[in-house]
Amino acid sequence: MEKTATRIDWIGSSCRLLRATAMEFAETRPFEGLSIGTGIHLEPKTVALLMTLRAGGANLICTGNLNSTQPSTVEYLRSQGIKVFATQTTDPVAHHDSLEAVVGERPDLLLDNGGDLFAIAAKRPYSSLRGGTEETTSGRTRLLPMREQLNMPILVINDSPIKQFAENRHAVGQSLFESYMRFTNRSTNGKRVTVFGYGACGKGTAACFRNAFSTVSVVDLDSVTTLEAHLDGFVTPLREDAIRSADVLVTVTGFPNIITAADLPLIKDGAILMNGGHFPLEIDVAAFRAHPDVVRIDRYEADYIETLHLKDGRSLHILGEGHMANLAGPRPLGNSVESMDLGFALQARCLERVAKGGVGPEACVVPVPRDIDQMVASAHLALAR
Repeated sequence: MEKTATRIDWIGSSCRLLRATAMEFAETRPFEGLSIGTGIHLEPKTVALLMTLRAGGANLICTGNLNSTQPSTVEYLRSQGIKVFATQTTDPVAHHDSLEAVVGERPDLLLDNGGDLFAIAAKRPYSSLRGGTEETTSGRTRLLPMREQLNMPILVINDSPIKQFAENRHAVGQSLFESYMRFTNRSTNGKRVTVFGYGACGKGTAACFRNAFSTVSVVDLDSVTTLEAHLDGFVTPLREDAIRSADVLVTVTGFPNIITAADLPLIKDGAILMNGGHFPLEIDVAAFRAHPDVVRIDRYEADYIETLHLKDGRSLHILGEGHMANLAGPRPLGNSVESMDLGFALQARCLERVAKGGVGPEACVVPVPRDIDQMVASAHLALAR
């Protein structure tokens, strides 16, 4: 008997670690009687995590992130009886309304991505919120100043060494490189690529473009990190020189205004700009569009590319409106299944720890506990052998 399967089915069958965790949770029911509010990219790999949490007894209230919500995923979750406040949007106001709706349901735990949900909860606290998880470096940076207000356990997944090497270094670099190819269908051979940021994501991005026969420059504010890039064999020019020479500029820093309209005189004719950071703030796209030297904008809407033409005859191309390129544009696949299986297993185990009261308010915006890292690593190795 034949069945027409979907990408959600393919991902679900590929997430071996989450499947094993779901089977355990179906027995132990760590989230029985609890609700979990989530604000994380709604795409097929997220479904595997959410189904794992529901197997553990959780009542789920979900929304997504800017420009990464996939309608087929929302439709599937709703078909499973899960409450979803989300649409595919690049409008920050509409997105914020969805976040407010999730927190308005007063979930017992939050699974956050960028600190959006916890920032709302810090302004309007409620007594039943036990804590939860934050996925990103951007979210950690945002939430650290709110620790006294929050005063609850919040475990930062991105600070796990597993997340750093499996997802950030290997998977983000690979998926950004693949996304560049999907957006542009242009070669990388002999191209000059400048990567802004040499954290784990930057390391992977720089390595993938170099492996594809590009000449890669790295720009980082930290001189020790820049030295590391130099010793790893990358070119480390001054920032202005790195911009002037680049055919492709990639931001992966987690901070806003990395490339701004003030850089417009430096940017090479035909250069391609893309962002891999969580928030669409690293490239100041709005300022580029509004710059008086821009005389025309061509939008290749089906390909999520816009070309800005300048008075002096130069042009530059922006991919995905400056949103996270591996979850924007044509066929937004995101990171590899195996890397997300590991990262989402960390999420599930950290939420389990918070739900069971295994960490207290002192664990507010702190890394994943070492024993959870060990548990997830051992489980993955056992399945791989």
